[in-house]
Amino acid sequence: MKQNFVQELNWRGMLHDVMPGTEEQLMKEPTAGYIGFDPTADSLHIGHLVQIMTLVHFQHAGHKPVALVGGATGMVGDPSGKSAERNLLSEEILRHNEACVKKQLEKFIDFSGANRAEMVNNYDWFKQMNFLEFIRDVGKHITVNYMMAKDSVQKRLETGLSFTEFTYQLVQGYDFYWLHQNKNCKLQMGGSDQWGNIVTGTELIRRKSGGEAFALTTQLIKKADGTKFGKTESGNVWLDPQKTSSYKFYQYWLNISDEDATHFIKIFTQKSKAEIEALIAEHTKAPHQRGLQTELAKDITERVHSKAELNQAIKASSILFGQSVAEDLASLDEKTFLSVFEGVPQITLTKSAYHHCTTHIELLSDLTQGKIFPSKGEARKMIAGGGVSINKQKVEDGNLKPDHPLLHNKYLVAQKGKKNYFLIEITE
Repeated sequence: MKQNFVQELNWRGMLHDVMPGTEEQLMKEPTAGYIGFDPTADSLHIGHLVQIMTLVHFQHAGHKPVALVGGATGMVGDPSGKSAERNLLSEEILRHNEACVKKQLEKFIDFSGANRAEMVNNYDWFKQMNFLEFIRDVGKHITVNYMMAKDSVQKRLETGLSFTEFTYQLVQGYDFYWLHQNKNCKLQMGGSDQWGNIVTGTELIRRKSGGEAFALTTQLIKKADGTKFGKTESGNVWLDPQKTSSYKFYQYWLNISDEDATHFIKIFTQKSKAEIEALIAEHTKAPHQRGLQTELAKDITERVHSKAELNQAIKASSILFGQSVAEDLASLDEKTFLSVFEGVPQITLTKSAYHHCTTHIELLSDLTQGKIFPSKGEARKMIAGGGVSINKQKVEDGNLKPDHPLLHNKYLVAQKGKKNYFLIEITE
């Protein structure tokens, strides 16, 4: 039996609005449908994951996903959900960003096989079109009254809306028309804030060619505590490991609330209804074990990064929050190692001072400017009580000369008690 895409999104809590006839069209025949991604950065972030997973479920239901990278629309700027006009980017930057976005999408949707995904760039059909041609062939089909009625326009009228932004819905509408004519694309999908733009496209197709087209939008994701999904104190959680390390990415999912985990595991994984219900039941019995968060963090981190990066992230997490040994610390690559200890107190020490140090007590007090222990007496007392480690190895005798191998040839990790870490960098 053919999978019902609309019902699939509905039970996962993703569906917001759907145009009448859409479900019937999708059950009737394999259909091409698209979602647009504006390449305003050289990486997508987890805020884009709802749309990416929509394409994943769409393809899994037997349909053809089309990912439109908006090289042209990225030069204009969509006013939907924005309080001010955004900066416009040069073509060179947009070209680079597009290539990066495609690479990330390839981790989720299949660009080979019977219903293989396709990537298109609206710059390819807009670059030849001049302004007079656009207002003659596109602008005459949609009235100003129709455009003014859109929420995205109404909300910006008081603060000011440029002509560039006002025409955005026509540009996006023409994308749908072009794809409908050239790729037999009958469905456009997007976040609920895109409904107005998408419907303009279906209207343009109807008026310009008499064709039939459909629209579907997904819920905008919010966290249970009211804070914005995908944001941390340091900004977006990116899919690019250079912008957000696999460790930080993994930790983001691991630290979400139980309520969010119950919601997000349906949205951001391909696990079946039965699997998810079993996981939720298991989690309810022992919520302190954070089973749902762990399953979600593992699934999405492996997909975005890799199995090897996931293992690094799990190992890194055990260093700060679980039972780990010296070998775990030494096996982390430097990038992951530094992301683990970002934010802990850091102390710089010369190589000469380290090699001339005579005791652990001296290293942990005077030599580190009292930042670890304010006095030799306190250092001596805590070492005697078994509460001090260096590089995850307990310091047994404070009077011994420290002779620890440097991690990545320049770091030592001192631990005082269970939770207090210090990163010592040994410089030339």
